[in-house]
Amino acid sequence: MSTSAASHLPPSYPDRAAWGTAPKLRAWQQEAYDLYRRREPRDFLAVATPGAGKTTFALRIATDLLARGIVRAVTIVTPTEHLKRQWADAAGRVGIAIDPEFKNSQGATSRDYTGVAVTYAQVAMHPALHRARTEARKTLVIFDEIHHAGDSRSWGDGVREAFEPAARRLALTGTPFRSDVNPIPFVTYAEDGEGVMRSVSDYSYGYGPALADGVVRPVIFLAYAGEMRWRTRAGDEIAATLGTPLTKDQIGQAWRAALDPKGDWIRQVLQAADRRLTEVRRGVPDAGGLVIATDHETARAYARHLRAITGEGATVVLSDDPDASKKIKQFSASQERWLVAVRMVSEGVDIPRLAVGVYATSTSTPLFFAQAVGRFVRARKRGETASVFLPSVPTLMGLAGEMEAERDHVLDRRPPEEGLDDFLLEDANRKKDNPDVVGDELPFETLEAVATFDRVLFDGGEFGTAAEPGSPEEEDFLGLPGLLEPDQVRTLLSRRQSEQLKAARKKPERKEPERAPHEVLADLRKELNGLVGAWNHRTGQPHGVIHAELRRACGGPAIAQATAEQVQARIDKIRQWATQRR
Repeated sequence: MSTSAASHLPPSYPDRAAWGTAPKLRAWQQEAYDLYRRREPRDFLAVATPGAGKTTFALRIATDLLARGIVRAVTIVTPTEHLKRQWADAAGRVGIAIDPEFKNSQGATSRDYTGVAVTYAQVAMHPALHRARTEARKTLVIFDEIHHAGDSRSWGDGVREAFEPAARRLALTGTPFRSDVNPIPFVTYAEDGEGVMRSVSDYSYGYGPALADGVVRPVIFLAYAGEMRWRTRAGDEIAATLGTPLTKDQIGQAWRAALDPKGDWIRQVLQAADRRLTEVRRGVPDAGGLVIATDHETARAYARHLRAITGEGATVVLSDDPDASKKIKQFSASQERWLVAVRMVSEGVDIPRLAVGVYATSTSTPLFFAQAVGRFVRARKRGETASVFLPSVPTLMGLAGEMEAERDHVLDRRPPEEGLDDFLLEDANRKKDNPDVVGDELPFETLEAVATFDRVLFDGGEFGTAAEPGSPEEEDFLGLPGLLEPDQVRTLLSRRQSEQLKAARKKPERKEPERAPHEVLADLRKELNGLVGAWNHRTGQPHGVIHAELRRACGGPAIAQATAEQVQARIDKIRQWATQRR
């Protein structure tokens, strides 16, 4: 084993380095490695955006420390079983033999191995064993996605006990933020100007700089809205438009209706995503797509939709499938179009050819979203773009618009009610049989779910106008070339939006057909009843009480005698309540 092996390691497995990288290491990897050699620290935290090449950087340090005799063994700690094998494969390419099948019950591994790969959970189960192994030989411990060591007190305490004697510790993360206040072991914290303790990295390489360097792909987010209609357990029919201001309950239920495989919304979005994949494959022939599903049942249903759309089967990876790692590896090396996974997309899926994604899950924490999008940003050559399709939901729109935001782990503060929790990443490896979207505790039947193209989000900007699926306006964005520089993406998006707005101004205004008064009143009553049903689910108040309170607030007779103007006033009032009351 030699250091030259790691110095020629391509930054992105299994493909060649991206255009513009140094012959041996990417510029950031070389800079971080040089900093490490100058300092020779016992602890080092490197923060680098997903897809930047943290594995290459870490293995370069490992080969150097082994060659110089500073360490004699390597322990790699990962969040998932799949990643243990992935690290072992990568290390093997540079001459470091890592045992990914090591079990606590073994106590020791074969002399053929330089070290082992274990999970955080495995360490927490028997920290004394791993401490003994660490003490027996001078060891480099590589913590992959170190923020997982703060998932629970037992995990953090186990990691501390096991690896406190290590000769060297190298911590890596692509998303160094959490919502809890559990300190991450072996990470330094310092007080900022506001008196808050924040994590301090030794080297940081964010998405923005990586994008400028051509190390990662630009991400185009394509948001889809649509008309949803569902029936609640109480028998109320509720209609809502995804992408318009709604109450939290309405957003959750409309979102659930959109993801329901029995509705047309997900089918139309999958069709659009497949058309986008076809366009991308013109420039990137092996480009693949990933659908992130919420549970096993919907994953299989989405795969059936994709077969009907493409004529080809999709690879389905379920979290309790013992062959999941094998399927991921086979898909990565193939030319197949689509992979459907049940939320196994955090650090567990590393497929550089993924270029198109469909975010068809309800999980919306910033950490999960960042890890999911990270599956698509790995660049193999200059100009590749990534496209992610998602529901037009405020939470997701906000996260997509903040792609380049950087966060540190903050201590001394109360966790937010809906913050940056990453327990769902661990949960992604458990069996999911039922939907878990917001509002899933309110059984209902999806009656209608129709998609409309909403807009494109890129580099903090929004482009495009609302359009029907299959329309020329939608095709303007689905047909973007698959090979574009970031500035070319922005220029082209701006041009197409300008052309659409110009064309819209030239179109004569379409007059809506006249409706009879009874039709108008019937629709208003239906809308009001739907809103009352949603308010009932939110507050627990009986429908009659809600109607009475609306009547007191707005005046007028009972609903059966109310005019269209009076019913509209009550609709406006209940919407006002939804925005003002918690």
